[in-house]
Amino acid sequence: MASKFEELGLQPQFVQAVEEMGFDQPTPIQAAAIPALLEGRSVIGQAQTGTGKTAAFVLPMLHKIQSGKRTPQALILAPTRELAIQVTEAARQMAQETPLRVMTVYGGQAYGVQLRQIDRGIDVVVGTPGRMLDLIKKKLLDLSLVKYVVLDEADEMLEMGFIEDVETIFKAIPEERQIALFSATLPPVIRKLADRYLTDPLEISVITGPRTVPETTQQYLRVRDENKQAALVRILEAEDVKSALVFTRTKARAQELSDELNRLGYPAGALHGDLDQNKREWVLDRFRKKTIHLLVATDVAARGLDIDDVSHVFNFDMPEDTDDYIHRIGRTGRAGKKGNAITFIHPRERSRLSQIENYSKQKIAEYNLPTRDEILQKRDERFTEELTEKMSAGQFKREAALVSKLIEFGFNPVEIAAAAIKLARAGETPVPAVDLVEPMPITRSQTGKRDMHDGRGNRNQARGGSCNGRPSRAPEAGMVRLRMNLGGQQGLRPGDVVGAIASEVGIPGKAIGAIDIQDDHTYVDVAEKHARLVLQKSGGKYSLRGKTVVLKLA
Repeated sequence: MASKFEELGLQPQFVQAVEEMGFDQPTPIQAAAIPALLEGRSVIGQAQTGTGKTAAFVLPMLHKIQSGKRTPQALILAPTRELAIQVTEAARQMAQETPLRVMTVYGGQAYGVQLRQIDRGIDVVVGTPGRMLDLIKKKLLDLSLVKYVVLDEADEMLEMGFIEDVETIFKAIPEERQIALFSATLPPVIRKLADRYLTDPLEISVITGPRTVPETTQQYLRVRDENKQAALVRILEAEDVKSALVFTRTKARAQELSDELNRLGYPAGALHGDLDQNKREWVLDRFRKKTIHLLVATDVAARGLDIDDVSHVFNFDMPEDTDDYIHRIGRTGRAGKKGNAITFIHPRERSRLSQIENYSKQKIAEYNLPTRDEILQKRDERFTEELTEKMSAGQFKREAALVSKLIEFGFNPVEIAAAAIKLARAGETPVPAVDLVEPMPITRSQTGKRDMHDGRGNRNQARGGSCNGRPSRAPEAGMVRLRMNLGGQQGLRPGDVVGAIASEVGIPGKAIGAIDIQDDHTYVDVAEKHARLVLQKSGGKYSLRGKTVVLKLA
């Protein structure tokens, strides 16, 4: 039975190579672009990161060029060193059954290394525009035989200021050439570039629905700037974060956060513009090898990164624009694997979140930050698992002898075990009880008045309920409505409600909003950041005037 890739018209050696790389069938961009490029057409391809577009342009290129020539026949331009290196590695894998030679050129690498490769002869050159143009101007790189050109991540090149260099390189290439332009977005400048240099291109877009991949779960967390680090640590404690990219707005913030995470015991590395190339490659190598699990980066430093098995992306700072958001979260949920993207937003940034939702065509759900009790429970589970593994190993003769001696001294075995566990866990950092979730800004009602008490049970229209047993209006922004099973028939007063909840849970009286007392039940609004705690404390049951009170979501 013919392979799906073979049906696209590829030669057997390339079909074998791509299947060995883990592709069992073409992705949408591959299925659309490969046949067109094999026919000799220029292509404008629009697809999200992680959709297999590298194979979409490399396979037809390798299929069409011939080995044995000393100067390059194909040229691939990438915005960053990292992406250039990754494309080179992928191209070499796809060309492994052929004599075709692929090399990389980029700034920061010694000229001597690159010149020796050029002298030995190359078929495909992959590189960044700056170094490529430098070699062309010095007449060290001959592009007279180039027939196939790829512009990868064109929108990234635009943002990094490389478009003029790209145009200069295009002018140095023979006019009879086939061009493949790939970009996640197609801003006007990129379209003008395509109009100037691509002849009758076929435009392919596989972004028909949401601009983000369905494998990525997108959520947001409302949190003030000063609480972001504590919130991130809570998530790292409670979730199975195998490896994560954490995006910050500035270089200084990336370095500071990385340093602080390391101090707290979370292996992290920073990636920003102040690092030289050797340091950047060292940090990236440690992240790929899982020596560190967190990579704290700025947008510019992370341009073109293509790293496998990223389980989480954290937008520690909101991205500057919607395209940046798409690029950031596109680094998780790849190759069919599940991914998680969590964006930290200040209440004032809610409108920007709406813009992202509209642009990505996908609703972003709110993330429930793990509570103190949930984190402590997670720690207990991890410790129990480690302790069970240790007991299964059975190599603790000296420790067992010490326990026996302590028992002889009159100590209870349970007390000995408890004291030993406490000693073993003495290094655990304390989990603060403070609530880190920030409510949305409160909006006023149509009357312009806030229908709330002052925290002492004095409120406007405490019995302002409706005649049909439902609350007279929706809760204010930032509040959650709860239903209490007692009402006016039991002699309930607003002060009773405030006192019962605030004293039981330990929250301020001002965190309790409108109270709507009906005949046999009561509606009470509680600040959103305290609602979960109110419901969870004592299982949601309170005692009021000797009667059992049950609180539930209204």
